[in-house]
Amino acid sequence: MGSRTAGPGRGPAAVLLSPHPAVPAAARRAGAHTVVVAPGPPVPTDREGAERRVRADWRDHRRLVEALGRLAEVRAGHAAVFGFSAAAALSAARANEELGLPGTPTAAVTALMDKAALRARSNTLHPGRPVSFVRCGRASLIPFLTALIGYPCVVKPRAGAGGEGVCLVRDAAGARRAVGRYPEVTDLLVEELLEGPELTVEALSQAGRHRILGWARRLTGPGLTTTGHDLPVVLDTRTAEAVRALVRGVLGLAGHRDGPSHTGVVLTAHGPRLVGAHARPGGEEVVRLLRLAHGTDVLALALAAGLGLPAPERIPRAAHAGLRYVDFPPGRRLDGVRPRLAAARAVPGVVRVQLAVPPDATVRSAPTGGLHHAYVLATGPTPGSLAGTLDRAAGLLGQGPAGRRTRQPETGFA
Repeated sequence: MGSRTAGPGRGPAAVLLSPHPAVPAAARRAGAHTVVVAPGPPVPTDREGAERRVRADWRDHRRLVEALGRLAEVRAGHAAVFGFSAAAALSAARANEELGLPGTPTAAVTALMDKAALRARSNTLHPGRPVSFVRCGRASLIPFLTALIGYPCVVKPRAGAGGEGVCLVRDAAGARRAVGRYPEVTDLLVEELLEGPELTVEALSQAGRHRILGWARRLTGPGLTTTGHDLPVVLDTRTAEAVRALVRGVLGLAGHRDGPSHTGVVLTAHGPRLVGAHARPGGEEVVRLLRLAHGTDVLALALAAGLGLPAPERIPRAAHAGLRYVDFPPGRRLDGVRPRLAAARAVPGVVRVQLAVPPDATVRSAPTGGLHHAYVLATGPTPGSLAGTLDRAAGLLGQGPAGRRTRQPETGFA
C-alpha cells in the first residue's frame, strides 16, 4: 500500500512490528492509526485493522530504519515504533532511538533480557533471603553447578524468553540428562527453584513511574509446564503491596523508565521473588484476560502512552476469566478436530478457542516454552463456574486419540 501523510486531526502513527491481530485493534482504541511492518507478502492476520503495510524485515536494523525513514509521520516525529514480542521489542527500541522517536530505551530492554544481571539486581531488594544462582558457560558443568545450588533447581538461558530452554532439575540423574539439552559452549543460569503461587504482572512505566495494571495467576502442571492462567487474583494487602514494590524495584534497577512490561513473580514463603521480566506486554491471551475480567486494556494503554495520547476510557468489568492450554502428542493427525472446535466454542461462557495447528494436519512437535497447540479462553460469574466451563471446553477440544496428553518438557516462565 502506498504511503500517506497524516491528515488534519489524524492521530499519530503506531508503527507495529509483525503484531498479533489484537494490536492494530488496540491502536485504534488508543486513537492512533497504524502502520504494520512485516516481511513477506501481506496476509490477513498481519494487516487486520492496519491502514498501511510496509514490507520489510524488521530484524534487519539498517533496512528497518531505511524503510521507516521514508514515512512522513516518522520524519515529522509523529510516530513511535512498537514491538510486542521479545525480539520485536528490542528492534523497536533500537529503531526509535536512531529515528529520534519516543519509546523504551534499548539499554532497558537489554537489561531486562540479561537474567543473570537482573537476578543480581533483584537480590538487592531482599538481602536477607536472596535467590541462589550461578552462571554456567559449559553444559558439561550442569551436574556440578546444580549440585552446588541444591535440588530441585532450574536451568535456563541467560537471555531466553517465553519459557524456551527452561529446565527443572530434580536430582543428579536429571542434571546429567539436562546436559544434552544445550550446546556445550553456552550461556545459562542455574538457580534455586522458587516454590509458591506464581503471578504474571502487567505494568506501564512513564517517566520512571511504574503503574501496576494487574496480574494473573499462572497455573502449572508437571514440572514448570504452564497449563493456563486465571484472574482475578485476590491478595491480602501486605502481599499485594510487596508484589508492587518488587516489580517497581526491578524495573527501576533495570532503568526501565517508559513503556510496558511483563514480570513473573513467585509468592514464596519468604515473600515475592522475581522469576523474570520483559520490556513488553504479556502474550495476546494474557492481556485479553485482563480486559475481560477488569476492563484493563493493557495494549491500548501502552500504545497511547507511547504516542503521548490520552489514556483510553476504561470500561469497568468484574468477572472471572481464565485460560487453559490444550496440547497434542507429536505425530498425531488432527482428523475430526473441526467438530470438536465447534463444540468447544459453543460451550456457554467460552470467549475464544484458538488452534495453532491447522485442522486435519499432523502435529509436528511437542509444545515448547510459551508455545502451545491450542487454548480455550472463557469467563464466568464465579471461580467454580469458570473452572467448569474451561474443563468442559478443553475436554471437548482434546478428546479422542488426537487429544491424548503427552509428557511435556518441564519448562516455564523465562
